Amino acid sequence: MEDFTAGATASQPTRRQSTIDPLFDARVRQLVADWGGEKSPELIEEMIITALKMARDKMGTGDLKLMNRSLKEMRYAAKVFSAYRQFRKVCVFGSARTPPSEAQYEVAEEFAREMVAHNFMVITGGGDGIMGAAQRGAGREYSFGLNIRLPFEQHANVTIEGDRKLINFNYFFTRKLNFVKETHAFALFPGGFGTMDEGFEVLTLMQTGKARIIPVVLLDRPDGTYWQTWMKFLTEHLFQFGYIESEDFHLFKIVPDVAAAVQEILHFYSVYQSSRWVGAQLVIRISQKLSNTALMELNQKFSDIVRTGQIIQCNALRQEKNEPEIWDLPRLVLTPHRRSFGRFRQLIDAINATK
Repeated sequence: MEDFTAGATASQPTRRQSTIDPLFDARVRQLVADWGGEKSPELIEEMIITALKMARDKMGTGDLKLMNRSLKEMRYAAKVFSAYRQFRKVCVFGSARTPPSEAQYEVAEEFAREMVAHNFMVITGGGDGIMGAAQRGAGREYSFGLNIRLPFEQHANVTIEGDRKLINFNYFFTRKLNFVKETHAFALFPGGFGTMDEGFEVLTLMQTGKARIIPVVLLDRPDGTYWQTWMKFLTEHLFQFGYIESEDFHLFKIVPDVAAAVQEILHFYSVYQSSRWVGAQLVIRISQKLSNTALMELNQKFSDIVRTGQIIQCNALRQEKNEPEIWDLPRLVLTPHRRSFGRFRQLIDAINATK
């Protein structure tokens, strides 16, 4: 599975954590072995030992309930998504209060239908409004619903209700984690606090290098001005006050219609396939080998993001052996500065322009 954290997970050492009691550690290792935990047993052991340390810390019941519920939610969601790794997915955000009579409802339905036609699955929050429209367009078979339990307003829409791909979350943070972890593109429609929260969370994670760079498209009804107003706020306040940089504007794109949104997402994956950090090196997997001229142009245009050496073209690195399905793809490898991640998006765009 591609590392959605843009390297933060892959860079963590895999080790066997100790309880400082060799006999007790041996009991934990034997327990995991007896249970059949042959895949990454050291990580399972570490989680068990962490839980045991929580007991020794005499944590309050509230803290224990929070951690226990969170882990169970993440485990169940990962299990559901694991059966659909062969599909790319697009996550749709938007207001649950948008009625079917609104033009943006129709746009969301059409967008989801077109993405499914291009072999994508659709993830939404599982509710009504824009979420219900997107899942209606995608159809039950190609839909995931990540529903949040609220005392009002939020309930599963008729398309996803009762489906095994409807996952109910008690916490917003575990729900948002799965939005980011499982998707390959985001589509935002007009919405309220929730939509803004989810949209800015995605942009913050990419801006700070805590999530991989993926397409973010902003759609509205025909001739709508929602995102133009939002863009004016970003430009006249956040940018002018120095709170964001010009490169950050490359992390998203306001598109005029469904066709442009679909094309933006498909083009992003036309040559670029995925990326992975191996130590300080960024490994970019591409679907076709670049010419020497194209590689030279990339080095000239993006020398500012390379910390040492150059962008080189090569085969898969030894550390990528755990991804055999993409072992044969060509690679671009560079050692970049970990900042100005909007420039990374521009690098991906330039790679795709070589097609």
